[in-house]
Amino acid sequence: MKILCIGEALIDMICTDKGKSLSEGNNFLKKPGGAPTNVAAAIAALGGTVELAAKVGIDPFGKHLIDVMQSFGVNTKWVLQDENYFTTFAFVSLMENGERDFYFNRGADGQLTRAEVEAIDLDDVSIIHFGSATGFLPGPLQAAYQGLLQRALQLNIFISFDPNYRHLLFKNNDQTFIDQSWNFLQSCHFFKVSDEEAMLITGCVTLNDAVDVLLEKTTSAFAITLGKEGTLLGLNKETFIVESIAVSPVDTTGAGDAFVGAVLYQLSDKKLDEITAMSKEEWKHIIFNANKAGARTCEYLGAMEAFKHLSNDIFK
Repeated sequence: MKILCIGEALIDMICTDKGKSLSEGNNFLKKPGGAPTNVAAAIAALGGTVELAAKVGIDPFGKHLIDVMQSFGVNTKWVLQDENYFTTFAFVSLMENGERDFYFNRGADGQLTRAEVEAIDLDDVSIIHFGSATGFLPGPLQAAYQGLLQRALQLNIFISFDPNYRHLLFKNNDQTFIDQSWNFLQSCHFFKVSDEEAMLITGCVTLNDAVDVLLEKTTSAFAITLGKEGTLLGLNKETFIVESIAVSPVDTTGAGDAFVGAVLYQLSDKKLDEITAMSKEEWKHIIFNANKAGARTCEYLGAMEAFKHLSNDIFK
């Protein structure tokens, strides 16, 4: 059975001049990215069968994204190319104070339409993953997300969700992000959030309070990644801490996406009723394996480079 990931495919342009702002930097490194794109690559690297639904431009960067996905074994039939929009870029530089100087040049990724997504055959799709970093911004992709969510619910397909909040994308419009996130949180079967996202979405000032709200208002299994403190698993109104894997991190980029990819890979051979009947011990085992995938990713520079070193051997 296949996993379908939907969302942004983009190019990260990373300033390699340390401590320089984007206006001051001269040297940039091109890296394929986008959260659901990363998740798809991680699933394929682990040995899963996965398709990506996204939109890029008819330009060298769109071609590069498609080529990289195909090199991992991701089915790119639904990575569509738009002649009217350029491939989306995210420019980022890490400043001396640890803050990121960020500029988002949005293009084709937001133009994936509801009609194009409705053309996707879901007969052999067992899981659909929504990674919403740009899917909640105004535009055709937002409607495509909503339409695919409704189809997944009607067809009883397992739904996975990662909100991937980016302050610089929403700025003073956090409420629309929060409202749309709740729609998915209350519809999905599994979601992953960071501690900051959990508090933002619930409006709580402590993580404990945020967890209580998520346990009360959602029925899905969920994971809150806590870095070296492990992962908090929420399941059937209970919580558990699953230990992290000790590593000396080189780069944490893509670790959360590898975590999600590993969870979905392990669930992909199960039917929905089998997943919903899983015990807490089975879930804890899956989360522990996903922590392994996230840790492996931290040992290499760049998400896609790290995914080259992922395989299901890490679960043994």
